[in-house]
Amino acid sequence: MLTHSDNTVWFDGYITRSEREISRGHAGCAIWITGLSAAGKSTIAKSLEKILHDNKCMTYVLDGDNVRRGLCGDLGFSRQDRSENIRRIGETAKLFVDAGIIVIAAFISPYRKDREKIRDSIGKEDFIEVFADCPVEVCRERDPKNIYKKAENGAIKNLTGVNARYEKPEDPEIYLETHKLSISESVMEITHYLSMKEYTENLR
Repeated sequence: MLTHSDNTVWFDGYITRSEREISRGHAGCAIWITGLSAAGKSTIAKSLEKILHDNKCMTYVLDGDNVRRGLCGDLGFSRQDRSENIRRIGETAKLFVDAGIIVIAAFISPYRKDREKIRDSIGKEDFIEVFADCPVEVCRERDPKNIYKKAENGAIKNLTGVNARYEKPEDPEIYLETHKLSISESVMEITHYLSMKEYTENLR
């Protein structure tokens, strides 16, 4: 599948990325939160966005359900469609990073190869992989959307972690055991990393 048209060239405006970042007061980057359904990805993403916003950072959350309602509304859940879903989101995240924004992407993104393609596309220095690790048994108990119950009843096919494979990150920048950490503790781990790597100033 083509990822770009051969008849196009990248458009550079009159304002550079570094100029945008100076005006923002922080660097742009992509925080990619991956993990099983109900591992806490979306809650962590929203809570992280709130903390960053309160600290005057420009942020935006890309969430799985939201992009499936528009940008990726034409895709199903086959392996090919899942990969295309992640590719589109990765390209969108890349634009946010170029704009000097901290984009937080919360997606199961089950395939390691797809995540690595996004890392390469955005740039290794601007891609922060966060693994929200939670046992499937705990995710099944949480099940806020009744997804696991629907899979057990046969209403959902190929549910990641149940009857479809999830490939865990081998060396994520941030590893969170979300069944052991509170949401605030998980967010603190990420904000500490951002400060330590100088994406942001020390956060309150």
